[in-house]
Amino acid sequence: MNWTRKHLLGLEGIERDEIITILDTTSRFREILDRPVKKVPTLRGITIANLFFEPSTRTRMSFELAEKRLSADVLNFSASTSSLKKGETLRDTARNIEAMKVDMVVMRHPSPGAPHFLTNHIDGSIINAGDGSHEHPTQALLDLFTMREHAGDLKGKRVTIVGDILHSRVARSDIWGLKALGADVTLCGPSTFMPTEVEKLGVTVTHDIRDATGDADIVNILRIQRERQNGGFLPSLREYSALFGINAARLREMKPDVLIMHPGPINRGVEIAPDVADGDRSVILEQVTNGVAVRMAMLYLLSMVRASKRVEEADILAEVGA
Repeated sequence: MNWTRKHLLGLEGIERDEIITILDTTSRFREILDRPVKKVPTLRGITIANLFFEPSTRTRMSFELAEKRLSADVLNFSASTSSLKKGETLRDTARNIEAMKVDMVVMRHPSPGAPHFLTNHIDGSIINAGDGSHEHPTQALLDLFTMREHAGDLKGKRVTIVGDILHSRVARSDIWGLKALGADVTLCGPSTFMPTEVEKLGVTVTHDIRDATGDADIVNILRIQRERQNGGFLPSLREYSALFGINAARLREMKPDVLIMHPGPINRGVEIAPDVADGDRSVILEQVTNGVAVRMAMLYLLSMVRASKRVEEADILAEVGA
């Protein structure tokens, strides 16, 4: 098995073979979701805490469903109803979770690096479910899985990411994952939405939507994240839609077999037109289904690493005792 990491904190630095291991494992769990009985005992006896310090519907439900499909015991934590409202620090919250003997933690937090901080205070495995504008590794993995299911090997494939790159944790994780698999990545959006020196990541940057999408095999459209913006990035949503929105007319200028993706939730009529989002080139709902399978695979792989570590520790103790 080419996965030996205790945590999944991001895709930066993840090797190609590791990603392939995750995607291959996802294929097996994806089959389970098509069975009449979708529950397996893989994580029976494992306790997983979902710590969401930001609002989330899609990701939180996907993780919780993945955990329950694997028969894990699930604890759900919401910042709006937690002791954080009473002044408890993240460190204290972490120490209390550790005292409850939780095996894994799925964490979303508005501050970049928060899941990394948690690894210093919890013995269990940590999965980053999105930290600020930094990374969102499981979203990128489900994107990669969906791409591979339709396009095959991604080496040499032209993938365009359109939209708010600056504020997008999905874009960062997608870039790391796509580059590891050998894809050619183009970023497109207003100059105000481009991180400084982003070309150093090995991507092409353009502000011309036709240039970006004309020969693309896959177009991944990002949501305009109004909640992460303090103003001044866009003159108006109408202007953004006119210059960068993907509508039926723009779709006709792309390859006939182009794959249209979106991490959700969708701002219909802004970054993507309803007829494109619901059209036959769109795999947006398929991404949602694949998200459950990817998260099942990731939870399984991390549990295998933990089990392997326990076996090694038991062997060492037995050897010392002998």
